[in-house]
Amino acid sequence: MKSDELRSWLAEHKLRAVGTLWASALLGSLAYNFSKPNMKTSVKLIHARLHAQALTLAALAGSALVEFYDHKSGAKAKWYEKHI
Repeated sequence: MKSDELRSWLAEHKLRAVGTLWASALLGSLAYNFSKPNMKTSVKLIHARLHAQALTLAALAGSALVEFYDHKSGAKAKWYEKHI
């Protein structure tokens, strides 16, 4: 997949991309935390949630920057004209 196609897909499906990133971050963090035997289960779950939450906030900020760039460049207005 070319970078332009990937960027276009991400611009069109921002929430789906953020949700997928959240789920994969949560699962990855859970897998990492459960490989440590010296932590309580509740601490492992809290750490996994915090890691996933931080990554989700970063993804949402990136999504907002893409949206801002699209509006500033006029690409979003052309997209709306095409779909209306």
